[in-house]
Amino acid sequence: MLKQVEGSEAVAEAVALCRPEVVCAYPITPQTHIVEGVGALVKDGTLKNCEYINVESEFAALSVAIGASAAGARTYTATASQGLLFMAEAVYNAAGLGLPIIMTIGNRAIGAPINIWNDHTDSMSMKDAGWIQLFAETNQEAVDLHIQAFRLAEELSCPVMVCVDGFILTHAYERIDVPTQEEVDAFLPSFDPVQVLDPAEPYSIGAMVGPEAFTEVRYLAHEKQLQALRLIPKIASVFKDVFGRETGGLVHPYRTEEAETVVVALGSVNGTIKEVIDQMRDDDVAIGSVSICSFRPFPLEALAAALEGAKRVVVIEKSLAPGLGGVLASNVRMALARKALPVYTVIAGLGGRSITMTSLREVFEGAGADRLPDVQFLDLDHTAVEHELVRAKTTRQSGPTAENILRQLNPCRPAART
Repeated sequence: MLKQVEGSEAVAEAVALCRPEVVCAYPITPQTHIVEGVGALVKDGTLKNCEYINVESEFAALSVAIGASAAGARTYTATASQGLLFMAEAVYNAAGLGLPIIMTIGNRAIGAPINIWNDHTDSMSMKDAGWIQLFAETNQEAVDLHIQAFRLAEELSCPVMVCVDGFILTHAYERIDVPTQEEVDAFLPSFDPVQVLDPAEPYSIGAMVGPEAFTEVRYLAHEKQLQALRLIPKIASVFKDVFGRETGGLVHPYRTEEAETVVVALGSVNGTIKEVIDQMRDDDVAIGSVSICSFRPFPLEALAAALEGAKRVVVIEKSLAPGLGGVLASNVRMALARKALPVYTVIAGLGGRSITMTSLREVFEGAGADRLPDVQFLDLDHTAVEHELVRAKTTRQSGPTAENILRQLNPCRPAART
């Protein structure tokens, strides 16, 4: 059913249509509207047979989710930013125990300094925890990926994060096709858990494992990711048969035919990238893009196939690996290990900074002429950075970096110590 609705509300409705039996909720911007929306659906009786648990922290949210899932309940939670870091121990536990928990990440920057706006630093911090990570490009895909995520998680008995760009998607109102209960029921089987804690047949989970078996246990997490590479496209195909639209999968190539420059990115920025590509294609520039939906497992073979024929790759990163550059770019280079292609890393959108079409076009044109540095920071204010570097070098008590840069950018602020 087509609705003009906020992204978070649509995700909440999609989650409810999957009939979770336990929802563990703790608010943190920008995912709060999602768990509020699910809570409202439980309260008004739309979502039946669901225990909605208000907990005291993000760590508690995932800890309760682990207990509920281990007891055999279809389980859901959501978080963002520092909330994901706070539950880090439980994130690893959920994956190690092979529990099919679904968790929405309303992607948001990690401090310090404090920043509530969007980038991908939070999800990247947990990229190797053993969870599947699916990135939504649009709010329609955010809805569809949640429905697919429950089926994927339960077939593999593996937890799944659905990553949705904070504010850009979570708080955007747009027309979304929200499925009916009948459609979701036709696609998503009733939950048949692989493992269930039963007082009548007690056993321990998460017990101590020594060196003699730990490698094998960890390998199984790796094996599930490999299985997911095969299963994700199959589930996307079944989804298309039921719902009549193509969404999910591993990668989404866009105008890559005969493209010499191909742009790779995660999430909502792909919409802006496609607009720039359309402009440049109109000007007879051979450029295309690939939106990666499945970041974990990383689709090495699918991406390599999508980049076949490219002469160079530009990776737009909404996160930073300090001292290295890009997390996504490192994975892209692995996909191209057998090809001597230049891979340019462009760090963009950190802390919610706007990624404009003008700036992207300038970068893409620079890449086409092979005059980009290996790592570039989009629209970086070099003057402000150099000013702070000089201050820190020449002034013993130079003060907090973030405040100093803000004063440099806004002279109306009180003067910094010199």
